[in-house]
Amino acid sequence: MAGDLSGRRNGESISQINVTPFVDVMLVLLVIFMVTAPIIQQGVQVNLPEAKAGAIAGKEDPLIISITKKGKIYLNDNPIKLKDLETKLRAIRKLQKGKEVYLRADQNVRYGIVMRTIEVIKEAGMLKLGMITRPRPGKG
Repeated sequence: MAGDLSGRRNGESISQINVTPFVDVMLVLLVIFMVTAPIIQQGVQVNLPEAKAGAIAGKEDPLIISITKKGKIYLNDNPIKLKDLETKLRAIRKLQKGKEVYLRADQNVRYGIVMRTIEVIKEAGMLKLGMITRPRPGKG
């Protein structure tokens, strides 16, 4: 055997693992995760107004009510109608007294929608209401 450089004799089997199918599967999974990761992290798109206020330290995950530019309302990234919001908040308040609520409203949303939403939050008995804004550039 002049061309055999592996050092095996006639009749011996090759005991090597073929990793090509494993690599193919891993590359397909990598592509799938790269495509789906941005979709999972996206959430509700809201153009927040800028303000000079600092961050508020919280103890637990607060409820976040978002209002988009088109006036759609979301409760923690789940769409909800304004008429159903009060019922949902009342149920949450019964389970967790003193729960904090934060309002994220697009800066271009109509003022009346924001005020009606605040009214519903207050009528549901949620007393701790905060507003989420973007910090101004260059300000601390």
